[in-house]
Amino acid sequence: VHRGRRAACPSAMGREKKARRSSGTSEKKHPSRGMLKKKESRNSIGRARAKRGSAARYVTRTKALRMLQVTLKEFRRLCILKGIYPRDPPKKFKGSDKTYYYTKDVLYLQHEPLLAKFRETSALLKKVTRRAMRDEKADAVRLYDQRPVYRLDHLIRERYPTFPDALRDLDDALCLLHLFGSVPAHKGLPVARVANCARLCREFQAYVARTHCLRRVFISVKGIYFEAEVFGVRVLWLPPPPPGGGP
Repeated sequence: VHRGRRAACPSAMGREKKARRSSGTSEKKHPSRGMLKKKESRNSIGRARAKRGSAARYVTRTKALRMLQVTLKEFRRLCILKGIYPRDPPKKFKGSDKTYYYTKDVLYLQHEPLLAKFRETSALLKKVTRRAMRDEKADAVRLYDQRPVYRLDHLIRERYPTFPDALRDLDDALCLLHLFGSVPAHKGLPVARVANCARLCREFQAYVARTHCLRRVFISVKGIYFEAEVFGVRVLWLPPPPPGGGP
C-alpha cells in the first residue's frame, strides 16, 4: 500500500527527473542572470533591500529620466532652470561613464509644476507632427500656435527670496544686457529685444549716476570694468567696446 501511494503521488524531485528524461536532457536548469540579480536585491522575506551608501544618495541620469518621465532635452532644461547640476559620487556604482545626480534633487524635481507643461507641450508636438505627415499644414500651424506657455516667476522667487540675493547675481545679467544691447539685430535676435536691452542698460547707468554709487573703474585687456555698490552689494560689469573698436 505504501508503494502504491508513493507511485500515485510522486514528489517534486521525482516529477523534475521525469520531465528531464522526457525532454532528453539530464542537466538542471540554472536561473538566468536577471533572476539572480532580482533574488540578490531581495531580503529573506522577499521585500526589496534598502539601498545604502552611494546607491542611496545618488541616481544615474537614465534612472532620473525614468522617474520624471521626460526626455533628455526637457530634463536638461529643467535642471538649468532649477539650478541642479551633476555630481561626482565617491563610488560610481553604475560605472564611471554614467552621469550622477543627487537622489533628493530628482525627488525635488518631481513636484515641479513645469513638468506638466513640458508633457503638454510634448503631446501637442506629436499631434503637430502627425498633422504635418498627413499634409494637413493648416491644422498643424493652428495646433502649434496653441502650444502651452509657461512662466518662470515662481522659479525666480525660489532662487532669489530677497532683493540682496538677486543683486549678488546681477553681474552676469548686466554683462549680457550690455552685450545684447550693442549688437545689431538679425533673424534670431529681433529689434525689440535689442532695444529693450539697451533701455535697461541706460536705466541702470542713470541710477548709478543719480545715486553716486560708482566705486571703481579700471581698465584691463578685456575692456573697462565698472564696479558699483547697490544696497551694500558690490556689482561688477564689463560693457563691450564701442563699434569703432577702441574704448
